[in-house]
Amino acid sequence: MSTSSRCTALLLASTAGFFLLPATRADAQWWKRAPIDFEDCADRAEQSASKAEKTAALAECNAKFAGRRKPGGGYTYYDFLQDRTFDIAGPNPTPDEQKKIDESYTSYLAAQRRSNVAAEAAARQQQQREQIQRVSLRSEAERVPVPVQRPKQFPVAGGDARRPRGAACVRGSFSCEWPRLSEGWNDLKRLFGSSPGKKKG
Repeated sequence: MSTSSRCTALLLASTAGFFLLPATRADAQWWKRAPIDFEDCADRAEQSASKAEKTAALAECNAKFAGRRKPGGGYTYYDFLQDRTFDIAGPNPTPDEQKKIDESYTSYLAAQRRSNVAAEAAARQQQQREQIQRVSLRSEAERVPVPVQRPKQFPVAGGDARRPRGAACVRGSFSCEWPRLSEGWNDLKRLFGSSPGKKKG
């Protein structure tokens, strides 16, 4: 190859590079390395020019990477449905790891259902016990007779006090004094009834 043709080729290459350089500068992303995990992506999002760009970049990081870096190495995945974390090998769960997480969630749901059924059964039993106690107390109350107060006895005209035998007499009451007065009156009648000055016909 001659020197002139070599120079021409070099000139063409440098001219082409000169025209391609602005386009390459404008799209300089091709040589940047992609983020490897959420933390790396979040560090890059922190360098965003505005708060809105930073928020959008962090949301994108969150969508790309499910796992979070652990201090001792490896990653952890938080499943909010189970409120539980799982250890995973990389920044996102592998298909096998995702399968184990899904199986764990199925078991979690079954345990929740069993717990709910047991709680409902216990509540029903408690309600039935309380109802039986209420019915039993009500029926006992109906069986026990309520004591009735004995009516008071009042004196009747003619001296019959209608007082039970052996009942104590209240001193000074008419029902107690009348029989005594009556006997005293009869004694007076007998005493004055047969006078000595009366002549027999």
